[in-house]
Amino acid sequence: MAVSKTKPSRLKRFFAQLGPGLITGAADDDPSGIGTHSQVGAEFGYGLAWTFVLSFPLLAVIQQVAAEIGRVSGGGIARNLRRHYPRPLLIGVVLLLLVANIINLGADLSAMGAALSLLTGGPSALYTLLFGVFCVVVEVFLDYARYAAVLKWTTLSLLSYFAVVMVAGVPWGQALLALVVPEIQWNAAYATAFVAILGTTISPYLFFWQAGQEIEEQHRHHAKPLCITPKEADPELRRIRTDTLVGMSFSTLVSLAIVFATAATLHAHGITTITTSAQAAEALKPIAGPFAFALFAVGIIGTGLLAVPVLAGSAAYAVTEMVGVAGSLDAKPKRARLFYATIAVTTLLGASLNYIGIDPARALYWAAVVNGVLAAPLMAVMMLIVRNPRAMGRLTLSNGETALGWAATAVMTAATVIFFVTAL
Repeated sequence: MAVSKTKPSRLKRFFAQLGPGLITGAADDDPSGIGTHSQVGAEFGYGLAWTFVLSFPLLAVIQQVAAEIGRVSGGGIARNLRRHYPRPLLIGVVLLLLVANIINLGADLSAMGAALSLLTGGPSALYTLLFGVFCVVVEVFLDYARYAAVLKWTTLSLLSYFAVVMVAGVPWGQALLALVVPEIQWNAAYATAFVAILGTTISPYLFFWQAGQEIEEQHRHHAKPLCITPKEADPELRRIRTDTLVGMSFSTLVSLAIVFATAATLHAHGITTITTSAQAAEALKPIAGPFAFALFAVGIIGTGLLAVPVLAGSAAYAVTEMVGVAGSLDAKPKRARLFYATIAVTTLLGASLNYIGIDPARALYWAAVVNGVLAAPLMAVMMLIVRNPRAMGRLTLSNGETALGWAATAVMTAATVIFFVTAL
C-alpha cells in the first residue's frame, strides 16, 4: 500500500515542476517551425537531422540562462538591459524582436487558418483573422492561473506528430544514422536551411517568454527574487533545470518527428518544395493517407494556439520592460494597458499581413532566418547579464554553464556568418 501511494505522489511532484520550460519548449514547435522542418525534410531528406543533436544542448542551456535571469534577478531580459546596459542596445533589441515576432505571428496565424480550411473548407483568410481575435481575447481576459493550465494542456497537441511519424514508414536505420553522421553540403540552400533550423529552435521570443514566465510564477507564489533570498536558490534552480530539460527534449523530439515524417513521405516521392506547414499537411494526404493528413493539420492548429500567445506575450514583456512600466498576465487589463495593448496590436498586425499583400508563405521561412540572425547578439547580451553580479547577486552562472552558454552563442554566430557568406 505504501508503494502505491508513493508512486503517484512522486509523479505528481515531477509534473508540478513543469511549467514555463515545458510551455516554452512546446511553443518552439509553432506552425512556423513546423513549416521550416517540413521544408527541410522534403528538400534534404534526413540530411540535416544531425543539427537537432547539435542544437539540443545549446537550446537547453540558453533557455536555462533566460529562466535564471528572470527568477534570480526578478526582472526580464529587457528590464536588465534597461538597468545595466546602454539604452540604444535595449531599443535595438526590442525593435528587432517586434519585427521578428509580428512576421512569426502572421506566418503562424496564416498556417492555422489554412489548416482549418483544409479540414473543414471555407475561407482561410477569415479563419486567420478569427484565430488572431480568439487568441487576443483568451490572453487578455482569462485568469492567469487558468491560462497557464490551458497552455500546459495544449502541449499535448504535439503528440499528433509522434502518431504521424509512426504511420509514415520511416526507414529507422537510415534516419537514426543521420543523427550522428552529418551530410554536409556547401551551398546557399543548405546554409539557409541550417540557419533556419537554428532560428526556429533557438528563437529570441522564447528567451523573453521563459524569463517573463519565471517572474509570473514568482509573483504568483508571493516569492522574492533569488538574488534577495539565495538560501532558497538550490531547489528553485533544480526545478528550472528539470523543467527546461523536459521542455527542450520534448521540442527536439517533435521537430525530429516532423523531419522524419516528411523525409519518409514527401522527399521519398520527389516532393522537395514545401512553403507552409498547411501545404505539408496537404501533400501528405495522398502519400501517407487521410489519417496522417488530419493529424498533421490538427497539430498545426493546436501548436498555433499555444505559440501565438507566447509570441505576443514575449513582445509585451519586452515593450513594458523597455519603458519601465508594470506588465503581467496576472494583472487586470486596466492595470496593464500597455502590456495587453502590445499583445493585441502585435497579434492583429500579424493576422493582417496577408490582407496587405505580404505573402505569409514566404514570411514563414524567412522569419526563421531573421530569428537565427537576431539570436546570436541577444544570446551574447544574456550571457553578460547572467554573469553580472549587479543583476544576479551571488547567483551568477557557474563556470561550466557559462562555457556551454558561450559555446551556444558561438555556434549561432558561426551559422549566421556561414549564411551570409554563402548567400553572397
